[in-house]
Amino acid sequence: MMHQLKNTTLIQQLATTSQFNHQFSTNLATKADLVLISAGDQVVTQGKAADTLWYLARGRTKLTTTLANGKIALIDFFTTPCFIGEMEFIDHQPTYTFTVTALSDCWCFRLPVAPYRQRLLQDSHFLQQLCQYFVHKNYRNIQTATRNQSFPLVQRLAAFILLTAHNDQYTEKNTQVAEYLGVSYRHLLYVFSQLVKDGSLTRTHPGYHIINHQYLRSLAYDVQHS
Repeated sequence: MMHQLKNTTLIQQLATTSQFNHQFSTNLATKADLVLISAGDQVVTQGKAADTLWYLARGRTKLTTTLANGKIALIDFFTTPCFIGEMEFIDHQPTYTFTVTALSDCWCFRLPVAPYRQRLLQDSHFLQQLCQYFVHKNYRNIQTATRNQSFPLVQRLAAFILLTAHNDQYTEKNTQVAEYLGVSYRHLLYVFSQLVKDGSLTRTHPGYHIINHQYLRSLAYDVQHS
């Protein structure tokens, strides 16, 4: 669910700690709503009107796309702070190109596009911030591709579980994860079974419950710090 928050102190605090105020030449925090999006709910939906520029101030999200054959592909993950819907804003797309789903409870600033489009497109500081964000996103994608070639699956899967789990519960779909990590479905299930056998995870429905955080963190350390 999505709830608009009216707590002025919280709004000011998140606008400062997430650096939302620093993204623009003028203070647009007073023009944006702060909303809380529950884990599992969608921030933006592919094909829906791209009428809002979002800014993730707290929480974790994942990016997916629905292909022409109905298959859902896992593409990327976003953590704070970051924009959501910035590509559609810059390219003036009428609808969102991808779906962004909250992995945890997310606090987002919501700025309507129509009243501020021209103002933002003339804001050199905002455009510079977006350019830096695009560069960092591209660099992160390169890192992800490099990790898929450089680290064993058990290490990459441990990092993936820690990133996507909510309240110690992991529920991602194996077919999507196998494609994202660049491995076979069978290989992925084998590594999951090994993590269950060594006591790191226990099988639940759906997904897995984390039992041994310390061991998963030790496996994931090199991946997370590469």
